[in-house]
Amino acid sequence: MPKINRRHFLKAAALTGASAVSTRLLHADGLRSSSKGPIGKPIAISSSNGTRALERVMEMILQGSDSLDAVISGVNIVEDDPNDTSVGYGGLPNEDGVVELDAAVMHGPSYRAGAVAALRNIKNPSKVARLVMERSDHVLIVGEGALKFARAHGFKEENLLTDESREAWLQWKENLSNQDDWLPPHSLEDTDIGQLYQKYLRHYGTIHCSALDMNGNLSCTTTTSGLAYKISGRVGDSGIIGAGLYCDNEVGSAGSTGRGEANLLNCSSVMIVEWMRQGKSPEEACLLACKRVNERCREKRLQDEEGRFKFDIKFYAINKRGEHGSASIWSGGQYLIHDGTQVQTLDCSYLFKHK
Repeated sequence: MPKINRRHFLKAAALTGASAVSTRLLHADGLRSSSKGPIGKPIAISSSNGTRALERVMEMILQGSDSLDAVISGVNIVEDDPNDTSVGYGGLPNEDGVVELDAAVMHGPSYRAGAVAALRNIKNPSKVARLVMERSDHVLIVGEGALKFARAHGFKEENLLTDESREAWLQWKENLSNQDDWLPPHSLEDTDIGQLYQKYLRHYGTIHCSALDMNGNLSCTTTTSGLAYKISGRVGDSGIIGAGLYCDNEVGSAGSTGRGEANLLNCSSVMIVEWMRQGKSPEEACLLACKRVNERCREKRLQDEEGRFKFDIKFYAINKRGEHGSASIWSGGQYLIHDGTQVQTLDCSYLFKHK
């Protein structure tokens, strides 16, 4: 009997499985044709709140900057903006009224990454995440340890809670009932155990940015203040390598925004990059990630009356050839790209259409 090469066998099995799933995805409501750019052309992608970030990213890239320098500088604009209540300064706080930030960075050429989570009093967590990568033997530092690390490197503490965010938190506190994150004992079948994420009370958001620079190198960052009014110390996907972001300099880069708990359970960003490695377009890979999240959800409280995952996650991806794509579970999402000429707003592909 001929000897089986285990590596070739596993690779063939993975390709066959991904191909089958991709074929089923052709029936998704919102599949669009993939956008392609010429090989070697720089490109940057972000969530819909990243217009000014992308303008800075591309300006720096066209001047010859490394992709990681560019994406961090870009998202710093959003971290510093008190009017974006999902990121950095002015972010909506946890249930105790304290702003806690998560961020991660990944550098394609060096295959290194750094992250912080539950960081208080420092408005640029993406900068601290980079220092974790470059000035420590760690990848992730959290809580008080992250704050001490930031202070050691000269970061100044400041109050991140703006008057607007404080007023929103007080309104939430004054209307508390079954709308917080503390759950009673429950089974997978229970549905009526809390009205999570009501739009007038709850808010979640993030900024992700990935870029391909003039030297053909990829980098990415994701930064957030996380779910509004979360339990103190809660960490979502944004600060977790492989979930909130991932890049491989030979393949592509991906990241996410939306319900972090679902993404943590599926490690979606690393899956997107691996699907791109197997030949899927960025858009197809993002749709596969959405499908995986939806199909693996078992809790009825997280499903609508038709058994579909009722919250949203958006994924963003670019590959080494400059192709880009994005997908969300529900219709209506948008993402931004900068192709070296201008920022463009594009519609996300999606699994399900809102009624």
